[in-house]
Amino acid sequence: MNELLANVFTAMVIDENEKNYFVQKNGQTFRLSKEEGEHTIGEAVEGFGYQNQKQENRFTTVIPKSRIGHYAFGTVTSSRKDLGVFVDIGLPDKDFVVSLDELPTMTELWPKKGDQLMIALRVDAKDRIWGSLAEERIFKSLSKHGSEELKNKNISGTAYRLKLTGTYLLTDDFYIGFIHPSERFREPRLGEKLEGRVVGARPDGVLNISLKPRAHETISDDAQMILTILERSADQQIAFTDKSDPEEILRAFGISKGAFKRALGNLLKQGLIKQEDGVTKLAKKSN
Repeated sequence: MNELLANVFTAMVIDENEKNYFVQKNGQTFRLSKEEGEHTIGEAVEGFGYQNQKQENRFTTVIPKSRIGHYAFGTVTSSRKDLGVFVDIGLPDKDFVVSLDELPTMTELWPKKGDQLMIALRVDAKDRIWGSLAEERIFKSLSKHGSEELKNKNISGTAYRLKLTGTYLLTDDFYIGFIHPSERFREPRLGEKLEGRVVGARPDGVLNISLKPRAHETISDDAQMILTILERSADQQIAFTDKSDPEEILRAFGISKGAFKRALGNLLKQGLIKQEDGVTKLAKKSN
């Protein structure tokens, strides 16, 4: 195995051409782009060695955070069902594959373009460089201890482990979060960016996370119907309020006055509507 690949080392500049310097270490020669800076023959330069997409030995002084024994987040660029997913760690001419052997069995849970994976690099017996997913111990070593003081706080993070019991994520603030299947509408992808809220903290410091909206943020079907009618109305108002006649409400909306009042109450609490002069108006642009 080539011990220089995917590692940081110091090499000697031995030659140059119009575009590259040629640096050498242990009898192996690597190309260093002149776009990275000026050097002189005989100078010792520290950098990172790898093979690019064309299998050429390259050397860069812009050292990536992901390398052998060093884990960092990289961005997924593409995938191949027969191979795995490609991850960009910051090199201009090479993305590294995380093998399908390390990915979920269900391909619909594989990362998509733009998702984030925490990886280190490894080199196989054929000198091929692969991305390798961080193990649980890596995330634990990075994380802080969560507490009940964080309850009800909004959080965002990246899913890093998918299990039958639920999804684990590392938050942007470096807490470990756990999402029980009952606290989500669908199973997140590996590497997916998630937004949720803290609903509690376990004794081991792991935060329990919900991806579902708070009760007061949920819009019922009746409320959504009324909101849609308001949005499509030319003057964005209707001549109905919670004081309107039950029979007129039933004819106009097909729901009881009680259901109509609950729907209006929901929209009023969220500031989406207002009532004045016997009409209900759209209070602000809604989504």
